[in-house]
Amino acid sequence: MWETKTLTQALLHDRQKAMDEAAIITAVRNILANADAERAAIQVNIETHNPSDSNAFIFDLLETDSIFHLNQIKNICIDYRLRFLDSHLYKSNVPTEAISKIKALEKAHNTTLKGFMIMAPSKQFHLESYDDPLLFAPIGNGYYYLIHKWGNDLSRFRKIVVRPARDFGSLLGFLAIASVVFASLITKLFFRGTDTDVFLLIASLFTFKSFCGIALYYCFWKGKNFNTSIWDSPYYNS
Repeated sequence: MWETKTLTQALLHDRQKAMDEAAIITAVRNILANADAERAAIQVNIETHNPSDSNAFIFDLLETDSIFHLNQIKNICIDYRLRFLDSHLYKSNVPTEAISKIKALEKAHNTTLKGFMIMAPSKQFHLESYDDPLLFAPIGNGYYYLIHKWGNDLSRFRKIVVRPARDFGSLLGFLAIASVVFASLITKLFFRGTDTDVFLLIASLFTFKSFCGIALYYCFWKGKNFNTSIWDSPYYNS
């Protein structure tokens, strides 16, 4: 009667008085089965094309730092050459942390979330013929709620690297600068004289024309398009 008991033994003793082991196992199995069913249903909603413009969120429960308008999402996609597409086109598996967050949101807001969208580089999507992920759910009226982010952060140089592909003006500006730099190097290497301005101008014009031809050929060959055109396109060549 007076022997020392561990907390675990005390808990087991109290549990045995309340219900038998078989009932406990059955209850836990039912809880886990229901949880698995809920997670499976969420996974199906993510992987199935189920478009929706809004979800029945309770506004007071939303975190304002996670609310973004479509225009803000579009600007980031254009700057970093990303796509904002339906989640059923996403190639990889959505992490379990995202599923857990969706489950918690559905429980808190007493709703079933639909219309999931993912922002990611082209290569992470199954694009149809005509390539770090953030998971969103639509709130309505062009606003989206950021549910989960996973993977590595984008490189700080990505915005600079993809800048020439932002739009037609950015491409021409990049080609013009590249032409002047290339022509300057050619002038210094091969032209020995005092009056080099005319030669530099002519070399820059010819170089710019050549670079434009190469860029045009590459875009047609690879089926590339500008960031402003592809950010929400499900096609790899449009």
